[in-house]
Amino acid sequence: MSRRRGRRQEPQDTTPASVAEGAAISTEQHRLIARYHSGDREIEAGRDLFSIGWTGKSIFNLLHGWVAVYTLLEDGRRQIVQFALPGAILGVLPSRRGSSTIGAQALTDVTVSVIPASVLATHARTEPEICLRLVQSLARDCNLAFDHLTSIGRRSARERVAHLLLELFTRYRAQWPGNRIEEMTLPLTQEQIGDATGLTFVHVNRVLSAMRKEGIVQFHYRRLRILDPDRLIEVAGVDPETALGWLERRPWT
Repeated sequence: MSRRRGRRQEPQDTTPASVAEGAAISTEQHRLIARYHSGDREIEAGRDLFSIGWTGKSIFNLLHGWVAVYTLLEDGRRQIVQFALPGAILGVLPSRRGSSTIGAQALTDVTVSVIPASVLATHARTEPEICLRLVQSLARDCNLAFDHLTSIGRRSARERVAHLLLELFTRYRAQWPGNRIEEMTLPLTQEQIGDATGLTFVHVNRVLSAMRKEGIVQFHYRRLRILDPDRLIEVAGVDPETALGWLERRPWT
């Protein structure tokens, strides 16, 4: 990657103060096991929580930040299969002898609670709600995976990008119900949007430019601004009631 002269000045974060002030409280709400802090870890942006082939005996409860869950082809091409937000449970293996077929990379600095399988089993015996939350989290991930498969298999390039932006916006906003957020930090590059939608950088750039000119969304310096929510829903091909349902979901629903 070539170096550029000087440094770009990043725009200031305009996230509402009430959102920022509630971040510490919401972090605790994202814990799978309440009051379990000994497994908390800070991971820098760009580093993997775990890689493809990982056979660890722990799961990762994302408390803060954004994570990209990905697969790799033999020639190095990457497909991002999910963007994980706080509350996500990552690293659940299909069997005791299995290994992970996906990797998880921090898109921002993240905080995770690393929970050994033995600790999870011990708490689950006395706190049945943990099992319910785990099942709900896995079911949500499955639904998102089906939706992403539908996008890549059936939606046009324009619909794919619009659908992804709408999904991430509504999932982010649902973290703080009651706040009318129209602009958010979206810590993705256009290449990463392409990795998630099966499109090239050039195609993603073309779609985003068109939607900006049409007054639908503006994506600049990793900040997403929704200019016309109704139009975005229409382009994404999402039923308005479905979009409303995304806004009303909590991390465990």
